[in-house]
Amino acid sequence: MRSLNDYLNSFLLTELLRGLRLTGRNMFRRSVTLEFPEERAPKSPRFRGHLALRRYPNGEERCIACKLCEAVCPALAITIDSHQRSDGTRRTTRYDIDLFKCIYCGFCEESCPVDSIVLTRLDTFHMESREERVVNKQTLLAVGDQYESQLAADRAADAPYR
Repeated sequence: MRSLNDYLNSFLLTELLRGLRLTGRNMFRRSVTLEFPEERAPKSPRFRGHLALRRYPNGEERCIACKLCEAVCPALAITIDSHQRSDGTRRTTRYDIDLFKCIYCGFCEESCPVDSIVLTRLDTFHMESREERVVNKQTLLAVGDQYESQLAADRAADAPYR
């Protein structure tokens, strides 16, 4: 009986008619396609894009060189060197992130005790040479300074869930 049913369905082209009915139903609906460079889809405050280092309101960098982000990074993309200052605090001398290795998982952001390393909403960045793949401390701080207001707003919006 099943083979007869399959034969009739293939002979009457029922799958084709069902597909044409679905196409006809959706043909005159409004398009949902975005023209990417001109139109952008909204992003969540939890979007994980380019990394950035933040500063305190007084201008001092937040990173205390605890190296937790380096230890927790599954891709081993973060390299940190530090030194002890005369007042007894530690600060980084080198903070490099290899963007070819980085998988944007957010573990570094979650492990940071002082909320220094964060993932921004910046998703349109490119590299023209292999040397640009390693982002240094100055570049990360510049990205953090540029997007600080947005980062603070995203952190405030996400605070009830942490």
